[in-house]
Amino acid sequence: MARVAKKTARGGAAPKLAKVGPGELLTLLDFVRYAVSRFVEAKLAFAHGTTDPVAEAAFLVCEALHLHPDQFESFAHARVTAAEGKTLLDLIHRRVTTRKPAAYLVNKIYMRGLPFYVDERVIVPRSFIGELLDSHFGGDGEVGSLIDDPAAVERVLDLCTGSGCLAILAAYHFPDATVDAVDISKGALEVAARNVGEHGLDERITLHRGDLFAPLRDNKYDLIITNPPYVDAEGMAALPPECRAEPKLAFDGGADGLDVVRRILRDAPDHLTGDGGLICEIGRGRELVDEAFPELPLLWLDTEDSEGEVFWIAAADLG
Repeated sequence: MARVAKKTARGGAAPKLAKVGPGELLTLLDFVRYAVSRFVEAKLAFAHGTTDPVAEAAFLVCEALHLHPDQFESFAHARVTAAEGKTLLDLIHRRVTTRKPAAYLVNKIYMRGLPFYVDERVIVPRSFIGELLDSHFGGDGEVGSLIDDPAAVERVLDLCTGSGCLAILAAYHFPDATVDAVDISKGALEVAARNVGEHGLDERITLHRGDLFAPLRDNKYDLIITNPPYVDAEGMAALPPECRAEPKLAFDGGADGLDVVRRILRDAPDHLTGDGGLICEIGRGRELVDEAFPELPLLWLDTEDSEGEVFWIAAADLG
């Protein structure tokens, strides 16, 4: 087992973890139960691809045993080896004592069922835009599609790409499109490059380092997607330890959270084709956005797990 840290991310005494004797935990389900108890006991925060302690425990157990999360039920009652058990306990204990997001501990996250590499150079992906690409950008003139002919999308831009996951999902969704992905962080682009390569999309996705539209010159796009920094000053001060382990640059949206969003809305018209549009995630700042841009006919979109945290606006409505 890993040595227990003396301090937590909050600076207090490290939680005392229940001791586990030989043979007390046998199956995958046993280890999930143990993990859930420890996670609840330690009052961990869950906002990094899993939303509750059960889902997070199952995710960690599967990753440690090289199983896809969808395979958990098939092996829930299978026994683990002694060596595997030590690995699982170490992982569970590190999640509690370090308060790092689970994705960093296993360098993996899933979006729309696809695996992506992550580490501390990037925010852990949990954008709702991946789901919205599937639900609101259907092909063949599908009812509800935000673009008249998604099959005709030739160029997509992903601003603040981070790990590159949204750029990759967009490349899969629009198979005839090329994708530009921009981030200001060198480290983030290194992670994105790894993911682009692992998904075999090097010839379709181009990574750019720079501040928003700056490295793109006068390029125009049929679709711009972005999950920019949007946490306000009050929110930054209240971030849980898990979020403080992530790059501050990926969260900090200025005093009211809209610094980057304002710039994107200001400059997006110069980089959209006439039939294009912008989809932007803003978290729980809808009221502020509506107040700041009352003249814009923003269409707020819902997903299975969110309500009004992402907006769409057509190029024609941006002016």
